[in-house]
Amino acid sequence: MQIFFKCNGEWVHQNEHVSEESLDESSGLKVREVFINVTRQQVEDFHGPEDYWCQCVAWSHLGTSKSRKASVRIAYLRKNFEQDPQGREVPIEGMIVLHCRPPEGVPAAEVEWLKNEEPIDSEQDENIDTRADHNLIIRQARLSDSGNYTCMAANIVAKRRSLSATVVVYVNGGWSSWTEWSACNVRCGRGWQKRSRTCTNPAPLNGGAFCEGMSVQKITCTSLCPVDGSWEVWSEWSVCSPECEHLRIRECTAPPPRNGGKFCEGLSQESENCTDGLCILGWSRRGIENASDIALYSGLGAAVVAVAVLVIGVTLYRRSQSDYGVDVIDSSALTGGFQTFNFKTVRQGNPLLLNSSMQPDLTVSRTYSGPICLQDPLDKELMTESSLFNPLSDIKVKVQSSFMVSLGVSERAEYHGKNHSGTFPHGNNRSFSTMHPRNKTPYIQNLSSLPTRTELRTTGVFGHLGGRLVMPNTGVSLLIPHGAIPEENSWEIYMSINQGEPSLQSDGSEVLLSPEVTCGPPDMTVTTPFALTIPHCADVSSEHWNIHLKKRTQQGKWEEVMSVEDESTSCYCLLDPFACHVLLDSFGTYALTGEPITDCAVKQLKVAVFGCMSCNSLDYNLRVYCVDNTPWAFQEVVSDERHQGGQLLEEPKLLHFKGNTFSLQISVLDIPPFLWRIKPFTACQEVPFSRVWCSNQQPLHCAFSLERYTPTTTQLSCKICIRQLKGHEQILQVQTSILESERETITFFAQEDSTFPAQTGPKAFKIPYSIRQRICATFDTPNAKGKDWQMLAQKNSINRNLSYFATQSSPSAVILNLWEARHQHDGDLDSLACALEEIGRTHTKLSNITESQLDEADFNYSRQNGL
Repeated sequence: MQIFFKCNGEWVHQNEHVSEESLDESSGLKVREVFINVTRQQVEDFHGPEDYWCQCVAWSHLGTSKSRKASVRIAYLRKNFEQDPQGREVPIEGMIVLHCRPPEGVPAAEVEWLKNEEPIDSEQDENIDTRADHNLIIRQARLSDSGNYTCMAANIVAKRRSLSATVVVYVNGGWSSWTEWSACNVRCGRGWQKRSRTCTNPAPLNGGAFCEGMSVQKITCTSLCPVDGSWEVWSEWSVCSPECEHLRIRECTAPPPRNGGKFCEGLSQESENCTDGLCILGWSRRGIENASDIALYSGLGAAVVAVAVLVIGVTLYRRSQSDYGVDVIDSSALTGGFQTFNFKTVRQGNPLLLNSSMQPDLTVSRTYSGPICLQDPLDKELMTESSLFNPLSDIKVKVQSSFMVSLGVSERAEYHGKNHSGTFPHGNNRSFSTMHPRNKTPYIQNLSSLPTRTELRTTGVFGHLGGRLVMPNTGVSLLIPHGAIPEENSWEIYMSINQGEPSLQSDGSEVLLSPEVTCGPPDMTVTTPFALTIPHCADVSSEHWNIHLKKRTQQGKWEEVMSVEDESTSCYCLLDPFACHVLLDSFGTYALTGEPITDCAVKQLKVAVFGCMSCNSLDYNLRVYCVDNTPWAFQEVVSDERHQGGQLLEEPKLLHFKGNTFSLQISVLDIPPFLWRIKPFTACQEVPFSRVWCSNQQPLHCAFSLERYTPTTTQLSCKICIRQLKGHEQILQVQTSILESERETITFFAQEDSTFPAQTGPKAFKIPYSIRQRICATFDTPNAKGKDWQMLAQKNSINRNLSYFATQSSPSAVILNLWEARHQHDGDLDSLACALEEIGRTHTKLSNITESQLDEADFNYSRQNGL
């Protein structure tokens, strides 16, 4: 093999080559590297139609290979900025945008902003963004943002400073609340009242405008003069009473007091002896007193008789109902995760409610058992002691063994609740139960209260160059294409996930397959469809699922946008195994729902086990979670466990849960017999089908309580078996130390999208803009043989609903946007390179898009995004 350099079309002399040889340890092949040095003088002396360039050429008996050309240019940086920042006066909480266009230079200058000669770090202040085309954006101006701002441009040659721009953040004055009206200034007659306010809410600052309007208001008032009351004349004396007294009265009505006047002074009633002291009260008064005593004692006697009759009646009634009793069996289960009650008919002649020597008679008893399997974080309310003895609702129960108690499960699961039936074709009728949020399963285990979260949110400022907004560790992302936002405009775009109770209520057999994702602002319009990526938990198969995209209206109702398999010109859905990529023209709240067509429809569940010490130093709690297989749902679990001090004990696994109405069974196996023990009746727990199938993205977990025999036991080894009856099964192998210092940490998430939640400009796209332009120019022109954008779509596995792309001004650009959203995290540009290579055999315009250019673009994208 021989390797030589050719510069500007001329071969470089062999003496100027420096060659090194080495051996590749992995392949055992010999590697030869050749170098040449290019001086500044050589570049300055060269005068040609293009830059000074060199190319490496290698040949052997197998053929010849050429490298791409490498250009060598002389670095420089001009003195004058193309655009200096301009000073601004903005109101508080207004947006500040300072434009800066650095001087022309090679290489392109890097821009840094200074405030009062101090560098600005946008990573430490979320309110400041310096990444949009070298501009400085302050989203909400604060008083502290006032100052002198300077744009600093630098490359390897020099540094240049722009003119300083003075930013003044002012505060317009605002009125305080009005004071209460003052009292009328005159006590009697016509006067005035006033009230006042001050310009202090807030006070004007930094040249802000003073409050407009009056600071004092006056109104007229009329106060009625007070009138003091005066007595009428006394009435005539009354007849003489048995007590030998007579009375007379008078009223304060001549005139009565008005308007705060004084009431009459003196007595309104007088009495005096009417017999001049000669009245005798003896016999007649004693007769009256004796009559009163007889009436009193007669009433008391009647009351005693009535109470005695009532007590005897209640006693007889309770004895007639004493053939039935209530007994609580196996109280040890109450602390182990099950609540077990036995309502048993007492046999004649047996005075005892419970005989431990007798076998349970399942034909005459009703046993209720509820495992600690609940939906987090909403279904968390502690069962108090009083609630244990409340009458139970009509729930079917079957005891299967001494180690397992099943709630609502026999050969097939039966759950008695509020059911919404769904009908399958081919005569297969299945009933799917939707758990209403008020029907919460009570439980005994004490859990620390978790903070209420209603929304997970991220924002970014985007302009004409577009970008990508990512919700870290949720699988949700938004791609704003280049040119979707008009030039000279920039928007603060947000994206959020509803973390509370889902507002989309399932109808019939329909289930929620994704989180509810909101993007906005809703009044923003785009010229090119944006791409929204939403994860889902369905095992995608058109013969088992009918998947719909739904949108929430302004009235809070959900309406169907389209079915994934339908043809539509308003939007486009591309369904992948774990996510759905949607092209949309309007922002709003979206979610994916699925309607199972057959009972072979499968939801993908992620199962994981967490552990933590309990309050009792000898106890250890295992919590097994079954959540819909979306990154966001598992992030909810991780957040809750962090609040409870939980530790992930094993890598989560996928469980394929079928829509065949069979329940889910979770059991703990292979517990070391002389080191650990599990609470009675809790080794196996069973969850009804409806709780799992209609979980609506809400985590469901079962708790197991283990106890050490001695404090010296620090290692725990066991297996967690999660299986659907007549379905899929997964085993989680737990091998951990209960001591935090010895425990091995298992990472919750790969850090693939948590570093840059908002990427703007060219670095947000894997395909360079120059290559995108050439691809669009090639394929947007219709071709009678179909060698246009339709071939580009076909080669990128986009074969459905092509009528949507035909309505777009640039179908190729929309296809490439869909490719960008689809391939955000799955490797490099190889798939696009292979498609272009195959198409390039018939399109000469694509022959100059080489694989090396795409490899370089992929390397730059990975470096810029820290991959």
